[in-house]
Amino acid sequence: MNRLFGKGKDKAPPPDLGACISNVDKRAEDMDKKAAQCEGELRKIREQMKKMRDGPAKNALKQKALRILQRKKMFDNQSDSFRSQSFNMEQATMALQTAKDTQVVVAGMKAGVKEMKKEFKKIDDLQDELADVLEISEDVQEALGRSYNIPDVDEDELEAELDALGDEIALDDDTSYLDEAVHAPNAPDKEPSRPGAVRNTDGVPVDEFGLPQVPAT
Repeated sequence: MNRLFGKGKDKAPPPDLGACISNVDKRAEDMDKKAAQCEGELRKIREQMKKMRDGPAKNALKQKALRILQRKKMFDNQSDSFRSQSFNMEQATMALQTAKDTQVVVAGMKAGVKEMKKEFKKIDDLQDELADVLEISEDVQEALGRSYNIPDVDEDELEAELDALGDEIALDDDTSYLDEAVHAPNAPDKEPSRPGAVRNTDGVPVDEFGLPQVPAT
């Protein structure tokens, strides 16, 4: 393809405004130097004209001074033009730099907003995960508290068993049997005397409790 149509020319690099400003400033300085030379020549001519009498020679010197003055004005105008160009390019450079700085700031702000969105997304995801974990925890707690293989029981049977249990509790609360033990006679602290012992209907001696007495050996 390059052989048929030829290789395209490389694009020239964009102009360097800094170099252009330096070049224009140098040209303005050259114009100022030339204008200063003209100023020096004019001073010499004026000094010469002061010493000369009016006549063709003075008139010729005067014409020369006018041409030098014209050149000086041209150099001054060129210098002013170059100075204006330099000033405009400096303003353009400042505007360009400001635009670049603005782009950097905007890019930084965009990156910051992007990072903030990422962080907020992480927070939202974390909240969603936390909600899922809490839901799973509730399911687990519900599963752990669930009863399995419990037979179905008739409520009427349960109530009947409850009533019967109440009756048993009431019987357990009856302490009347303790009254007999509390009011029972005390055991004798000495052996009863045998003389005059009481006998039962069969004639067998009995003790004070009505029990047969054991004969002494």
